[in-house]
Amino acid sequence: MRDHDISQRRACRLVGVDPKTVRRERPPDHPEIRQEMKEIAGKRRRFGYRRIGVLLERKGMIMNHKKLYRLYQEEGLAVKRRRGRKRARGSRTPMPEATQPNQRWSLDFLADSFGASRKFRILAVNDDCCRENLCLAADTSISGERVARELDALVRIYGKPACIVSDNGTEFTSRAILRWADRNGVDWHYIDPGKPQQNAFIESFNGSLRDELLNEELFDTLDDARRKLALWRYDYNNVRPHSSLGNKTPRQARQALELFEGSAPATLAKPKTDDYQNQTRRLSS
Repeated sequence: MRDHDISQRRACRLVGVDPKTVRRERPPDHPEIRQEMKEIAGKRRRFGYRRIGVLLERKGMIMNHKKLYRLYQEEGLAVKRRRGRKRARGSRTPMPEATQPNQRWSLDFLADSFGASRKFRILAVNDDCCRENLCLAADTSISGERVARELDALVRIYGKPACIVSDNGTEFTSRAILRWADRNGVDWHYIDPGKPQQNAFIESFNGSLRDELLNEELFDTLDDARRKLALWRYDYNNVRPHSSLGNKTPRQARQALELFEGSAPATLAKPKTDDYQNQTRRLSS
């Protein structure tokens, strides 16, 4: 080809060589990054290229998002979309904003099965401010009394919330829950019937839980389901990057907010106006 200025196909025909032996593909660029992406995608099959990029940055592999997307597509790691039912659209009803931890919790139930199609339910409790999951209680039956006991345990750990948001399920409208809310002085906000978008934070969490765990794992027993839920909850709160938190984990977001406002959840509450004015007068005098 160099001496006689002929094409590659003609040169191979004259020499009697198969063109496939000559046309060798170039080796892929960045093999170490590709291998690391495959390992992450193998463990977290529902992660897209953005979250994989965050985990790669934690290991010191920083690159442009366009280049990351190209490598992601070339390796065939794109997540297949699962088709789901359309949800109703509508305006949200007014509810307190969650700007600090323990200002608003959200509750909801999920369902799955174990063993020979034995059904069980999962009670999920989230802090809407830092997106932290506070509880994943699984059992074959969860009543209003059980929900009240779980809330008492969470109050002892995290402190009392100012508001709780839930749907109009029988467990949340039971007498046990009404007595609990009245005894603890917690405002309980019920969303409008058929409007799950009004409780969008817990609905988004439910989608992640079902997409990354419930649809990916098979549960042999109830204890097996509780163990896998606990492992996933730890990963969600401490490892998994959250896009709405600037790719921080919910635990990091809570620590940052508590460090900014105070060292403990109890110190996040602002002082009363009268007390604050009296202290100001003493300091000025």
